[in-house]
Amino acid sequence: MPDPNLPCLHLIKLCVGADSVADVMAWRGRTLVERKKKGLSAKMSHTTRMWPRRAEELLKGGSLYWVVKGLIRIRQPIAGFEEWYNEDGVRYCTILLEPDMILTQPTPKRPFQGWRYLRPQDAPADLLAGTGGDETIAEELASLGLL
Repeated sequence: MPDPNLPCLHLIKLCVGADSVADVMAWRGRTLVERKKKGLSAKMSHTTRMWPRRAEELLKGGSLYWVVKGLIRIRQPIAGFEEWYNEDGVRYCTILLEPDMILTQPTPKRPFQGWRYLRPQDAPADLLAGTGGDETIAEELASLGLL
């Protein structure tokens, strides 16, 4: 039974190999199509070696925030976790994600390895529909240290 006294928590991860939000969305779209062809759920996933010790807090409404080219740009709500082992018996954690990709206010983030916890008060706000979010402008502002 989840502890009702625990606060919500998020994860943050670099989206390596993506040059833009459009790249991430296209890749996730292709992945979703492939999952449906295989008869799998519409849940997206990200596999990692480390199991979050604070998984219970992440399941209280947490999201995985993606850093694209030095800016936090997208979040995906966390749907759950699955444990699995490879052929050598090494344990892995699959982070199950909702397919919704929610754009956030572009927020600079320096490179780091793996994933990190992100407190709700440190998470960027969602971009509301029709509020802009021009990627090129955001990247230029960030490179000038204005974001």
